[in-house]
Amino acid sequence: MSETTGGEFLARTLKAEGVEVVFGIIDGTYFGFYTALKREGIRLVTPRHEASAAHAAAAYARLTGRLGVCMASNGPGVANILPGLVVEEAEGNRVLCVTSARRTGAMYPLRTGTYQGFDQSSVIGAFAKWSRAVPSFDRLPELMRGALRACWDGRPGVVHLDVPENLMNGKVAASPPILPPSAYRRTTPQGVDQAQVEAAADVLLRAELPVIHAGSGVLHARAFDALQAVAELLEAPVTTSWSARGVIRETSPLTIPMTHVKLNSIVRNDADAALILGSRLGETDWWGKQPYWRAGAEQPTVQVDIDDRIIGANRPVTVGINADVGVFLNALRARLDARRGEMQLATRREKMKRYRTLMARYQAKLDQPLSNARSPMHPSHVGTLCGRLFPAESPFIADGGNTAVWAMFYHSVRVPGRLLSTFKMGMLGAGMGQALGAAVAVPDVPTVCVIGDGAAGMHPQEIESAVRHRLRIIWLVLCDRQWGMVKINQSFALKPLKMILRKRLAPDENLWTDLGEMDFARIAQAMGAHAERVADPENLAHAMSRALSVSGPSVIHVDVDPVAHMWAPGLVHFKAMHQEPKGK
Repeated sequence: MSETTGGEFLARTLKAEGVEVVFGIIDGTYFGFYTALKREGIRLVTPRHEASAAHAAAAYARLTGRLGVCMASNGPGVANILPGLVVEEAEGNRVLCVTSARRTGAMYPLRTGTYQGFDQSSVIGAFAKWSRAVPSFDRLPELMRGALRACWDGRPGVVHLDVPENLMNGKVAASPPILPPSAYRRTTPQGVDQAQVEAAADVLLRAELPVIHAGSGVLHARAFDALQAVAELLEAPVTTSWSARGVIRETSPLTIPMTHVKLNSIVRNDADAALILGSRLGETDWWGKQPYWRAGAEQPTVQVDIDDRIIGANRPVTVGINADVGVFLNALRARLDARRGEMQLATRREKMKRYRTLMARYQAKLDQPLSNARSPMHPSHVGTLCGRLFPAESPFIADGGNTAVWAMFYHSVRVPGRLLSTFKMGMLGAGMGQALGAAVAVPDVPTVCVIGDGAAGMHPQEIESAVRHRLRIIWLVLCDRQWGMVKINQSFALKPLKMILRKRLAPDENLWTDLGEMDFARIAQAMGAHAERVADPENLAHAMSRALSVSGPSVIHVDVDPVAHMWAPGLVHFKAMHQEPKGK
């Protein structure tokens, strides 16, 4: 019988699962794993920090619909990856994290005084979807297959397998079979009961104005075309959760982008039926409550989710369906197409016409600052120029407090499934790692990351990772040298009348909100990237055009007006979201 290491079994199993790339930093405690990855032809992308590996794996998974895999070494490596795993579990991205642990006998239970040892499985298990430590080589196949089953079962999230170094690297006289995925997990989407599809169609066809609310379950099901088709059949407005923005192209006349916050509430109150697709109806959806939604008793609700625990959790449902969103939408499309004659379209068309008028009016208001060509520039220009100059297929990442807000409000999604951020956690600095994963996932077009100087300052070293791996990323770093979102809230708390009248406080009136100078262009140049520094819209446009001609990564340091940047659009709604809605 041939000799095998635990790491070799893991690599061969990932190969059978179709995994092509792993993100992580190498370490001797899993030498047997990463050397086997190379033999199996699996690419290893190595960032400079383990948290970035988690964000990169999640971005890769979100953009491709495949499994994102990251790794971390025992002790400090696992401690470093924890922030990334916490975020990606909250975001609901399909990530498998393989970690090494100290040898059996020193771990589980932890021996007093063990070097670089802590209860990694329990710590990650406290927040992850699934976490197990492997106690012996003979249990490794069972637990690895269990981990992969958990990756694809129900709502996506973080799955963790912890393998002691002696099992990872040590050779044993064994050759566990490498089974096809169909031998240990579901490989087809979860089906739907046709009677429930008919019941859902009944609710939607009886309504004068149904609203479709799409969550990230649509993205994970890759159901972009099916959602568009059902919306067009119903001629129904489509709103999305924050994390699902981009599951439907915003050039569609039926899309109500989440940046039109007030209009979203109008639509959800006008509607006399709701179809909720793959959304938890969480806090950023106002929990599905009044006054932001119509009362549940007046709005029959169909909720479809891959996770049965989510159905009816925050809002009572009329029809609850536990199924893959894509399978459901295709089945619903067929039923609606067969029952076209029952649709009541007059009210829908009248309402949609009104909604487009309101959207145009608000967009005209948003466009007003674009006439400001002063230096340092108004931040509205950055997202606008991205839309004009970058390919519609480019992954677009927004990171930072106010910077992410400006990017979101001035960016329109033209190709579904290409928008990334940390919508549930608002994690500063994640965009640096997300850009790595996005560039690996979508190599044919440049990845664009709009990021604040505070966020970029947390992981600037990932510029070197992009240089080393020859990734085509353009980072636009908006620099106002302050924690802008904190500063505006603090300023109103300190002196509200002065803020209303003067838009800012004197430099000595704020508390610890200002940052020092970081020239990100010079930092990037020192790491080998193309870089420029600009402060007005015309030069930014030229710099972006030059960056598009570069085959590797580019960084553009963008000096923005710190006062204008502080007054990001929609912040009043963000603040209101933190208050419990008064309705039911």
